[in-house]
Amino acid sequence: MTRVRELTPDDARRLTALYEDYEWWADSEVDDVRRALGETEVAIGIEEDGNLVAAARVLTDYTYYANVFDVIVAADRRGEGFGETLMQAVVDHPDLQDVAGLSLLCRRGLIPYYETVGFELFDPEVEIPEGGTEELVRMTYEQDE
Repeated sequence: MTRVRELTPDDARRLTALYEDYEWWADSEVDDVRRALGETEVAIGIEEDGNLVAAARVLTDYTYYANVFDVIVAADRRGEGFGETLMQAVVDHPDLQDVAGLSLLCRRGLIPYYETVGFELFDPEVEIPEGGTEELVRMTYEQDE
């Protein structure tokens, strides 16, 4: 039986195990995932026969922005519709209905998939107050270790 539900910090161990399927999350620690889930406004998981097979987290201010992070489907369960079910649960989540902009970052190869579930490629040119347009870029902060 498939069940869509909210994830809580108590799900950290199961979510960490799901992350292990993917190299970029392989070093996730249960305590870090627990803390992240505790500070996440919307976290959704899909269970199939009691096993966590898909998950996503959303950080939001509930008004202007909601950013989807950590969308994951178990590697051996891809192609079974869990991704569509998960993203529909994100889009339909009651806490996100009044948010003006729902967005996510993804690898270029996943653009066609996200388009099938209603996301559109964002045009990075915006009008600027001084006149004209300017291209937006994504920047990240790299902490010194």
